[in-house]
Amino acid sequence: MAAVTPGASSRTDWSRGEIAALFDLPFMDLLWRAQGVHRAHHAANEVQLSTLLSIKTGGCPEDCGYCSQSASADSGLPASKLMDVEAVVAAARAAADGGSDRFCMGAAWRSPKDRDMDALCDMVGQVKGFGLETCMTLGMLTGDQARRLKAAGLDYYNHNLDTSPEHYAEVVTTRTYADRLDTLAEVRAAGISVCCGGIMGMGETRADRVGFVHALATLPRHPESVPINALVPIAGTVLGDMLRDVPARIDDVEFVRTVAAARITMPRAIVRLSAGRESMSVATQALCFLAGANSIFTGDRLLTTGNAGDNADAALFEALGLKPMHSEEPARVAAE
Repeated sequence: MAAVTPGASSRTDWSRGEIAALFDLPFMDLLWRAQGVHRAHHAANEVQLSTLLSIKTGGCPEDCGYCSQSASADSGLPASKLMDVEAVVAAARAAADGGSDRFCMGAAWRSPKDRDMDALCDMVGQVKGFGLETCMTLGMLTGDQARRLKAAGLDYYNHNLDTSPEHYAEVVTTRTYADRLDTLAEVRAAGISVCCGGIMGMGETRADRVGFVHALATLPRHPESVPINALVPIAGTVLGDMLRDVPARIDDVEFVRTVAAARITMPRAIVRLSAGRESMSVATQALCFLAGANSIFTGDRLLTTGNAGDNADAALFEALGLKPMHSEEPARVAAE
């Protein structure tokens, strides 16, 4: 297996066999290797703080089996209209005051309507005025829409692959893997940095987790940001009803292995410990940071699910000796 050494350039030719071999390493050896790669490319003990806001909730025509915002889910979540720009800007101001470095805005759409683009671009421009990095997740984008968002100043666009190509049809049927890759290509062509990851614990196998990391690590250019989520089972969703009573959808050690594999194969990416963190122990989160995670979402909520909360995060940072990442750090990494 080809080695990744400190200072090595990012490879995009990983084989599934090489990534499977990473997952098979003794756990301590895997963490040792991941931490070495992490420290070669990122400041030790620094974690980026991000805030996520749902700017348009519910009523999405996609049938993603994990999502309470799908119109096909029986989650009781009402659909809303796009938030007013002023309300989004007020939330961004509060996020900046609270120490966040990146402000992420998510809308439950298959794709944005052209009539909404003026408001979305206005949000981006005003949020950047607080010195925040901007990120949006709006579904599939056309090339023109991606270019408009870039011109408005959008830094990152989130569009997750969710899982492996083989397991994908078990999770989503209204949008193909190729559709997702097409949007990533449009985002790249527009010059926007890519935020792309997935969800663990959706009934996938280890081979699927290997395939998921492989799909990301063999993109023409690695995502600058890689969110790794643990499934939060929500009643009324397909996967929530199917898996909520399963004792261990994915065990903690296997989740940490996935974080470590992402760090080793995508050394310059910001790896975000995302949804599901509120149910993780301090020890599990510490192992994720040791494995190379260096970003979290702050606050009490993500889009529609709970989050650890600012008080818990302050206690976590104090216990582990972590500090917030400076705003210039992700920009430097993205430019490399």
